[in-house]
Amino acid sequence: MTEEAIEKENAAITKAYKELLKVSYTALSDDDKKLIRSAFDVAIDGHKNQRRKSGEAYIFHPLAVAKIVAQEIGLDATSIAAALLHDVVEDSPDYTIENIEKKFGKTIATIVDGLTKISSLSKEQDMDVSLQAENFRKMLLTLNDDVRVIIIKIADRLHNMQTMDAMRADKQIKIASETLYIYAPLAHRIGLYNIKTELEDLGLKYTEPDVYYDILNKTKESKEEQDKYIEQFSEVIKNSLNKENLNYTIKGRPKSIFSIRKKMVKQGVPFDEVYDKFAIRIIYKSDAENEKFLAWKIYSIVTDHFRPNPIRLRDWISSPKGTGYEALHITVMGPKGRWVEVQIRSERMNEIAEKGYAAHYKYKQDTEKEDNLETWINRLQEALENPETNAVDFVEQFKLNLYSKEIFVFTPAGELKSLPKGATALDFAFSIHTEVGMKTRGAKVNAKLVPLSHELKSGDQVDILTSENAKPNANWLDYATTARSRSKIKSALKEDKKRIGEEGKEILRRKLKQLKITLNEDSVNELVNHFKLKTSLDLFYRVGLGTIDNAMLKSYAASRSNALMSYIKSKISRKPNIKKEDLEKDEVTAKYDSLVFGKEEEKLDYKLSNCCNPIPGDDVFGFLTVTEGIKVHKKNCPNALSLQSNYAYRIMIAKWIDSSQQEFSAQIILTGIDHIGLVNDITKIISENMHVNMKSISFDSDDGIFSGKINVVVKNKTLLIKLLDRLKKINGIEKVTRV
Repeated sequence: MTEEAIEKENAAITKAYKELLKVSYTALSDDDKKLIRSAFDVAIDGHKNQRRKSGEAYIFHPLAVAKIVAQEIGLDATSIAAALLHDVVEDSPDYTIENIEKKFGKTIATIVDGLTKISSLSKEQDMDVSLQAENFRKMLLTLNDDVRVIIIKIADRLHNMQTMDAMRADKQIKIASETLYIYAPLAHRIGLYNIKTELEDLGLKYTEPDVYYDILNKTKESKEEQDKYIEQFSEVIKNSLNKENLNYTIKGRPKSIFSIRKKMVKQGVPFDEVYDKFAIRIIYKSDAENEKFLAWKIYSIVTDHFRPNPIRLRDWISSPKGTGYEALHITVMGPKGRWVEVQIRSERMNEIAEKGYAAHYKYKQDTEKEDNLETWINRLQEALENPETNAVDFVEQFKLNLYSKEIFVFTPAGELKSLPKGATALDFAFSIHTEVGMKTRGAKVNAKLVPLSHELKSGDQVDILTSENAKPNANWLDYATTARSRSKIKSALKEDKKRIGEEGKEILRRKLKQLKITLNEDSVNELVNHFKLKTSLDLFYRVGLGTIDNAMLKSYAASRSNALMSYIKSKISRKPNIKKEDLEKDEVTAKYDSLVFGKEEEKLDYKLSNCCNPIPGDDVFGFLTVTEGIKVHKKNCPNALSLQSNYAYRIMIAKWIDSSQQEFSAQIILTGIDHIGLVNDITKIISENMHVNMKSISFDSDDGIFSGKINVVVKNKTLLIKLLDRLKKINGIEKVTRV
């Protein structure tokens, strides 16, 4: 670099540092500024020889993370200093945790140590479990040290997502999938709603770029119209609000690209038919005493002018969310006959909604309410420390509980308990105490006896009946929905299974001896494969229960040599050089020879996954399974995020190269208003298209509403899209979707 360039870069670093001090949410004392300056000097020294992939000096990254922590999350000087230092120990041999503790004290050292541990996790190599799931689980263990470790990690991830353009495409997809799968829900749970929204939008930008930019451009085009609509809405209620001498502001908030996409997919509609693309927020000034009263007063004024939707009222003021979020949400019929969501919040509530943890603790001293975040962390800790839980199962369950909506139920003594929406009576038992859950034999809801699978609703009063003789059984997993209850039940069942398995192993040893077969690692592997099981414990357990009997073991012994061959074949998941004549031998494989894998574009053996049924033209990727070779999934498959996040090392690049000779099945769903000749119009369009064959067709009409299913065979996605477009143009057809 030239001297001029170095000077320019140093000026930019100084400017970024001054900006950091200027935008801090908390007021910084002189001591705070000294602490931050000292951390900045150490970060400058620790990263002096480092550059990011984009070419800029590495110090810009910790500065940006510290700015997010200071401005958007609103943490104190301790956290800002820790954010500046978060990569120093990992990246510089000159600094250790001991050095940091000596210079900055125990608290900052603990946070930096937690962040260093998280970073070093990704370098571990263990191919038996999902690296990402195990790492994430270990990362959450740092919550016990200091919740700020996770918050700074979320800020770190946000900045990495904002500056990911210089990375390789496969890296971008892995990081973006991981972000959508774990970091966005985690930000939501901690109450960092603004950051959660940005992480989701950036995640979509890299996992589905075409969709992201399409919605982004359409949102920009419709912004002027939205601003006009918000102005129109505000004008109607301003006079009434002013008459009550309320001090308020009205803002329009556009829905995020990610949430618009979610609505499009859920409702099966295009962008233009998503009507609630924005929400209107009324933020009012109030003292603590009148906060609730004024919220309902504003509600009354809004509903005097606009008709409310009675089933869309959300009162999170009387019962705040587990994240600490408080607000009144109503959906009203606004001008031009559009449903509009109105969010009513005091300035304090708005601060908690935008800053989450930081504002929550700023106001904590003024309230005696139970601290939901701390309760959540304590419960999470129990689940984390259970060594029996499989890492991927844990992450799946944890993620479900992060995003779940809440219900509020009462104990017999009238104590209020918060549970995820969909929770059952059995979940409630485990939420009281593990021992209560384990000994549950029944439940009463509102004084009536109900099954353990009974789904609870807000306002229910639940009484758990226990017995010393009761114990969990496998059916309980069908009744339980929360991570806490499921992990406890699985642990109990696993202990039971282990005991039966140990007995089964001895029985199997005796029975195999009679068949002149020794029980060793090879014979166990053969048996596991022969009976299509997953583990040796599954085998021993079934023998212990008697579901694998003498006759079945004799059948295994007779076909032992064949079983060995099939076991070897099942482990060969890739065939690097498949000849055309080999493909023609296998009818299924021959159908799909137009898909290639990896940078070298090899033709490999594979299967199409049933969860998303890809067809030629779809964006796809390959996933290397343990026993079934390569399975091909669509990039927007419901399981894609989980696979790309948890098993990134098994993902293979895949693409279609020629689909002219193949045919694939697809199902089309049609709905609309029935009229004479409608079925004829539909079949005529399909039969006119030479490249589409109709396999089956079924129609139903109920009170003038028409619905139909058509199974067709097409050569590629382009032909299917053309067919869908033509069907949409038929008079009376309202919606046409591919399943």
